[in-house]
Amino acid sequence: MNDSNARPRVWRFGVFEVDLRAAELRKQGLRIKLHGQPFQILAMLLERAGEPVTRAEIREKLWPEDTYVDFEHSINTAVKRLREALGDDTERPRYIETLPRRGYRFLGPVEAVAPAPSAAISAAAVSPPAAEAAPDDVGAGANGRHNWRQLEIAGAGLVAVIAVLFALNVAGLHNRLLTAVGARRSLPVPKIESIAVLPLENLSGDPQQEYFADGMTEELITNLGKISALRVISRTSVMRYKGTKKPLPEIARELKVDALVEGTVLRSGNRVRVTANLLDANADRHLWAESYERDLRDVLSLQSELARAITSEIQIKVTPQEKSRLSSARTVNPEAYQLYLKGRYYAGRATKEGLEKGVQYFNQAIAADPSYALAYDGLADDYWLADEWTLSPRDAIPKAKEAAKKALELDDTLAEAHASLAVVNALYDWDWAAAESEFKRSIELKPNYAPAHELYGWYLVSIGRTNEGIAESELSVELDPVSPEANSYLGYVLWVAHQHSQAIEQLRKTTDLDPNYWFAYEVLGLAYERQGQFPEAIADLQEAVRLAGTIAEPSAGLARVYAVSGNRAEAKKLLEAFKERSRETYVSPYLIAMICARLGERDQALAWLERAYQARSMFMIGLKLDPSVDSLRSDPRFQDLLRRMNFPP
Repeated sequence: MNDSNARPRVWRFGVFEVDLRAAELRKQGLRIKLHGQPFQILAMLLERAGEPVTRAEIREKLWPEDTYVDFEHSINTAVKRLREALGDDTERPRYIETLPRRGYRFLGPVEAVAPAPSAAISAAAVSPPAAEAAPDDVGAGANGRHNWRQLEIAGAGLVAVIAVLFALNVAGLHNRLLTAVGARRSLPVPKIESIAVLPLENLSGDPQQEYFADGMTEELITNLGKISALRVISRTSVMRYKGTKKPLPEIARELKVDALVEGTVLRSGNRVRVTANLLDANADRHLWAESYERDLRDVLSLQSELARAITSEIQIKVTPQEKSRLSSARTVNPEAYQLYLKGRYYAGRATKEGLEKGVQYFNQAIAADPSYALAYDGLADDYWLADEWTLSPRDAIPKAKEAAKKALELDDTLAEAHASLAVVNALYDWDWAAAESEFKRSIELKPNYAPAHELYGWYLVSIGRTNEGIAESELSVELDPVSPEANSYLGYVLWVAHQHSQAIEQLRKTTDLDPNYWFAYEVLGLAYERQGQFPEAIADLQEAVRLAGTIAEPSAGLARVYAVSGNRAEAKKLLEAFKERSRETYVSPYLIAMICARLGERDQALAWLERAYQARSMFMIGLKLDPSVDSLRSDPRFQDLLRRMNFPP
């Protein structure tokens, strides 16, 4: 017998078995998906159980001539996946012990299982030769009857051997078969209707590559978000768990999801490797794991393939249209893709500096690839977000509209661009029907796109459909549960709908969630003001002013509260500061109008509202229901403004 035949084929430890020939890891008879390097490392550790296996030995065996691989990170990732498959803990290991700066050692007893006697019976002995007739035709002649009889005898012999082994419990066969059957009955395919993709870990060792790992995470969320039967948590919420040490079941409970996806990204030159693990959050067990490697040009098809694999594994219903969208990934210019990811990274910070950097990177991405639709959409979002904060509406919104239209010209199925165009139609053109059509199209294309629901809710409340608007905002929070923006906008629409107590409760939750999000404090202060709780209102608005920096909006809110709480001197002081600032740079006339209204300066308030109308201020969308201008509603000049805004009835 040669050496390869002498080696044990099956190892057993704890509730696990490892079949080296079949390359399978089984737990109580159930197969656990573990492939490639993690499985090979497990085999090395088992063969030398109790002895150190150095990282150099692992490298030499698994990557003898590979100049591409970042060995240190690849070994770390492979061992991490192996531990996850075994349910092992680095701090209190049961199976795999880390030997600092050396390698690893397998702990605990390991049993080598000899091949069972039945293994000598080959598959050919119980299967008809390929050239023989099918069983229905065998009885036609003597040779056919003879061959079929041989099969019956061989089959009966195999059954007898298994029966004897079962009765004698050879190699634990009796117990293992019963355990496997019981386990399969007790572990049905879990029902998964909601999922969160945790931030993919950057394995490059270069902090400058964080934008790339974050972008890959967002792209996977985007692809899964196209499935209407699956609730997918938005990027904003999952990014709060980046680098967290929280246990996965705890994260799943906080996000209220059935499953989690976690993994890693390694980029070297123009090659990308992504690993992904799918976990059943309720049972705290692994369902699936896989690695993908592509050229950077094919990174979008990699993400689409990964999303399809996940939806297949969880057996979620996917419509033919959704299948088509998941399969329609195009190649991408590597330079343009990286510039686009950098643009999203900086624009996502929603600061003056971040938005300016975002514009630069999106324009560079377009220069590198003028046919790249996502870069135009990023530019559209950046411009409309900059509206009122860093640019005037007449400077920002036409550019946003042009970029959104160009994105849709290149790719009409881009949900994000439809949402961007909807915002432009609502904020600038006041074309309410077109805005609603674009919002609906965005949600149809990507049902899990939380910003579309958030902005659609804002739009619906602004035109007076408050119940529908609140429902959309609540759905946005469901899709983005720990996002301060989504939670703040829900508080905002409750405030606009005059549900002040509910708004205060919602916004208090938001400030607990993120103590540094200025918009939540601003709306909270305005809600307290409507309840007559002026000290609380002033305290929260002062905090909003502190956190907002150069953004003028919360200062206007503070001035309004000063005016109605009896501190007219402070209100007038802030009003004059706004007027002085407006002579040097753009300040929304709407903000000044609201302060005047609160001070009882009706003519001044209406004059500034007319300027806001002419400037196409984004705040004009709130004119129909904004409580801050309630004192002006009976004036014919205000009614004329409402008519010209052409709000739907």
